Amino acid sequence: MMKTLKKILLVAAILLFAGQGAKAQDVIFSQFYANPLYLNPAFAGSKICPRVSLNFRNQWPALVSAFTTISASYDQYVDGLHGGVGAILMADRQGDHGALTTGMASVMYAFRFQVGRDIYVNAALQAGITNESLDWDNLRFPDQIDPVNGYTDMTSAQRPESTSKWYMDFNAGALIHGPAWYAGISAAHLTQPSNGFYGVTKLPIKLTGHAGGLINLSEERRRTSALGLGTPVISPNVVYQYQAGFHYFNYGIYLDWMPFLVGCWFRNGLENPDAFIFMVGVQQDYFKIGYSYDVTVSKLANNTSGAHEISLGIMLPCAEPKHKVKAIRCPSF
Repeated sequence: MMKTLKKILLVAAILLFAGQGAKAQDVIFSQFYANPLYLNPAFAGSKICPRVSLNFRNQWPALVSAFTTISASYDQYVDGLHGGVGAILMADRQGDHGALTTGMASVMYAFRFQVGRDIYVNAALQAGITNESLDWDNLRFPDQIDPVNGYTDMTSAQRPESTSKWYMDFNAGALIHGPAWYAGISAAHLTQPSNGFYGVTKLPIKLTGHAGGLINLSEERRRTSALGLGTPVISPNVVYQYQAGFHYFNYGIYLDWMPFLVGCWFRNGLENPDAFIFMVGVQQDYFKIGYSYDVTVSKLANNTSGAHEISLGIMLPCAEPKHKVKAIRCPSF
């Protein structure tokens, strides 16, 4: 009983701080490149042909379904615009029955230009609208919990005047890439819109930096072998994120041996480790599916049950662009 109460209290505290406009943090996906437009809008059109990406994340399932997130995106290269266009939808639920829900829709454009032999830059802008809704009747506060009788109906917490908030949001990103390497930066919430339910509070800017490369493990350059497997390729990567005073360093490596891909990441802050991330994926022709699991190693390890994430990607056929452009080579997950 006490263990259950502790979990409920933790979720209640998270939602209370969110409702009061504390320094909120964005959703963190573990399969970074399976949700490329969320990582960096400059990835719009990076695969040239139309691409559909679907993602589902269930974080800390032991905490009464504390965080569940669904994301869907579409992007493609448009020859006449000399760049890529994309759109992304996302829905995030926090707490049991989705006491705090966030819905987001945005569009983006990434202009591509050449800066050297086989070296290109994508520069992107993104604009969208977000809604945050608070289901006050499903919130539970610490002063409502009696150690003997359980929940009571009374709380000293003040109900906000409005439990639904809309705001515009703007992001930007840049990506430079060569035949077997890539690096990018992005900034989200450039105008720091107010997202709190109690007065004016600013949504902190989120900064992201990422880089990686592809290393062929075989001199044989054919994409498929006699066994039906592609040339093995390893891909070391690093992703850094900063928001609201929190730093996240992600170090990972993939082994891509078509049609299979496996990967391992480690995420930590400045002082404390957070999680190991293990992932596996299968990609065949125009279809790919991946699964990852976060093994929490922080002080929350015994209370959260980690995080599950599933991704689905579909590449649609397209005509050859009139201008000679190449797809960016980077991991699929």
